[in-house]
Parts: sequence; structure tokens; C-alpha cells
Amino acid sequence: MDKAEFTVFVREQQEPLRRFLLNLSGGDGALADDIAQDAFIKAYTGLSSFQGRSKLSTWLFRIAYNCFYDQMGKRVRLSEVQLPTDRKIDGADRASDPMVVQSAGSDRITVSNDINGALRNLAENEKAVLLLFYMEEKKISEIAVITGMKENTVKSHLSRGREHLKVYLKQAGYGE
Repeated sequence: MDKAEFTVFVREQQEPLRRFLLNLSGGDGALADDIAQDAFIKAYTGLSSFQGRSKLSTWLFRIAYNCFYDQMGKRVRLSEVQLPTDRKIDGADRASDPMVVQSAGSDRITVSNDINGALRNLAENEKAVLLLFYMEEKKISEIAVITGMKENTVKSHLSRGREHLKVYLKQAGYGE
């Protein structure tokens, strides 16, 4: 793949990758952008190591997923010394958050906020699997490659994540 082909690939994958990272990082747009940029650079410099056992986009998401956890490890080490661990989504991040419904109807915004709250309360593996499956429409086999989990483990996290979302949203007043 030459530079021009990679540029086209970046244009195609930039939005879905950023959306995944934005939601995985709890709405931190700056963090999602930094990780996406790091992932694209690592993908470009490591193209020769791509073996074609999965789609190129799946390989890119795997790199981004690893970059996210590398970054989270750095943040945890820093937070032990100086940084607060909980972050609020500011107005600028919220405006670019694809999970926040931008409409005049306050009910739709409330539902979206409740879903975002539910996602933030999930275990990281459950959140990653749900986001890849529902938002990025990845297959179970692709999610397994991206996360490094076995397919049955992905299915378990997906099932548990759904159940946890259901419980959380029921407590928030939705459903039965």
C-alpha cells in the first residue's frame, strides 16, 4: 500500500475509529484524537507487518485498542501522583459525541445521557465489545481480533454488557 492508498484508507476509517475511541474514553475528544493519530501513525509505519489474516480496518482497530490501553496505563500512573481520575464531558466534547442526540427534544437528550451513563458504568471489556458490535457493526470474529479475546469470551462480554445496560436503564426508569 502506497502513501496515496493509505490516505484514502485513513479518510474511510477516521470517523469510525474516532467514534469508537471517543466512546471508549468516556467522551474525552482530545484523548480520542490523540489515540487515533497515534494508531494511524503506528499503522502506517507498521504496514509491512500486516499479514492479511484480517481486514485492514480490523488490524487498525486492534492497534487503536492497544494504544487506548497503553494511554490508560500512563494516565493511571500519572493520576496516582497528580491528576483527578474522573473527567466530565465539556460542551465541546458533548457536541461532537455521536452518542449524544442533538435535538430540540429534551427527552431524547435525557435518554442519550442515560445511555452514556450506563456505558460509563460498564466494565471496560464489556464497553469495548458493545461499542464495536453495535456502533461499529463489527462481527464477533473481528472483535476477537481487535480485543485479543477468544470469540466465546467476546460473546460472554456482549451478553453481560447487554444485561448490565438493561439493569442500569431499568433503574433509570426505562423498560418494564
